[in-house]
Amino acid sequence: MLKRVFVAPDPGRARLRFAARAVLGIGLAVVVCGLAGHSLVGAVTGGLAALLALFTVTDATVRAQAVTTALLPAAGLPVLAAAAVLHDHPHARDLAFLAVIGVGVYARRWGPRGHSLGVFAFMMFFVAQFLRATVDQLPELYASVVLSVLTAAAVRFGAWCYERRLPPAPVPAPPGGRGLARVTTRQAVQATAGAGFALVVGQLVSGERWYWAVGATWWIFVNTTSRGETLVRGFRRVLGTVIGIGLGLLVAVPVNGAGLPTAALVAVCVFGIFYTAAVSYTWMMLWVTLLAELLYGLLGVLSPGLLALRLAETGVGALGAVLAVLFVLPVTTHTVTDEWIQRALRCVHACTAEAAARLAGDGTADPAGRVAELEQLLGRVRLSVAPLVHPLHPMLGRKRRARRVLALLDDCAREIRGLVAVAADPEASHDARLAAACWRVQDAVEALTERAPDRPAPTEHPPPATEPALAHLHSLEHALAQLAHPLRTPPGSPLVGA
Repeated sequence: MLKRVFVAPDPGRARLRFAARAVLGIGLAVVVCGLAGHSLVGAVTGGLAALLALFTVTDATVRAQAVTTALLPAAGLPVLAAAAVLHDHPHARDLAFLAVIGVGVYARRWGPRGHSLGVFAFMMFFVAQFLRATVDQLPELYASVVLSVLTAAAVRFGAWCYERRLPPAPVPAPPGGRGLARVTTRQAVQATAGAGFALVVGQLVSGERWYWAVGATWWIFVNTTSRGETLVRGFRRVLGTVIGIGLGLLVAVPVNGAGLPTAALVAVCVFGIFYTAAVSYTWMMLWVTLLAELLYGLLGVLSPGLLALRLAETGVGALGAVLAVLFVLPVTTHTVTDEWIQRALRCVHACTAEAAARLAGDGTADPAGRVAELEQLLGRVRLSVAPLVHPLHPMLGRKRRARRVLALLDDCAREIRGLVAVAADPEASHDARLAAACWRVQDAVEALTERAPDRPAPTEHPPPATEPALAHLHSLEHALAQLAHPLRTPPGSPLVGA
């Protein structure tokens, strides 16, 4: 886990810039709220709104990101008002919270924008419970949210919009076997059921801090598709919370809300959340937990007992998510993993074809765009396979096969990147043997992705080559041929048996 965070590559220092900009944007938002005369509750609300505006908006283009950011208050302010109005009506409040969860997850069918608006709406209801917002505080909280979102937008799209110099990042859609609408409907039902369990049991544990259990269930469902992914994410959330509570006992409790030390530590936590989110959910949860402890210190309610309660509520939320994915419309890990692997393999062929066309003199061919898409798909493969390669998974044979598949897919990606680099060279010329090699790659991909049992597996005896493009193609053929064995295991021994 340490290696993943501190040794993970950061091309173009994207994660570093992402985290540094978050500290700047959220810090300025809190300062603006202070200058506007807002109370501590208003400043905390504004800071969290700015954090969400900078963290959850992930549209492919800067223009789309700006539109989504502008829509955040429209999604969040009515929910914040409902939470405040229903504060003294627990049954109505609970039903409204579950409705927000269901609608928020269902909104993912509209892509990144729907996901961002759903998260913001949920968090506004959550923040109202966290700060115990009342109706008389609404004008100040509204102003804090609007000012903070505007400040965050000014930093993100004005002062430090480094994305303008980058090509739009491809965002692969979820597996489309049954359609995105079916996927999001199932997830909405699961999340609502899990949150319902967390809400009831969480209130039995604590009538005041029950919302932590609901929040844990919600965030475990984010970016997961299969039951295996959800189980692993739940484990990592609990682990990150445990480590964060231990760190809080050493740091947050002694600080106990002191102004300057707390402000400095909050900035460190914000940086940690944004810097580690892409590489380790456990580390991100560590920083989220420590941030929550520091905020409770500012509010004057932090104690070791509260930290123990936080851990208990997180466990309840994780259990709710686990029960929901196991018993409510479950989808196996093998089904999801197979879908993503096949899409990655088809992208390998598309990359090869684009590179070959570029070498043949086709100026419109764009293999670089395909490479970016392949990297995104491989990220999804790693996420879906994570349950099987987890250290606690007991089936060693399946774990070895999964690791072998990941290693060979990484080999494919490396050869594709090398091939594209050769194709980008203006002095590179087309070799007549490239077409034959590309056809062999196509045949290998079709053999691995087709379901027909009589389809022959790809063979690995490409002719030797010294020319760079051919060498990459032949190495690609070799990796595809080796993928046949782990991917063609008998039905009784699926790649991922979850």
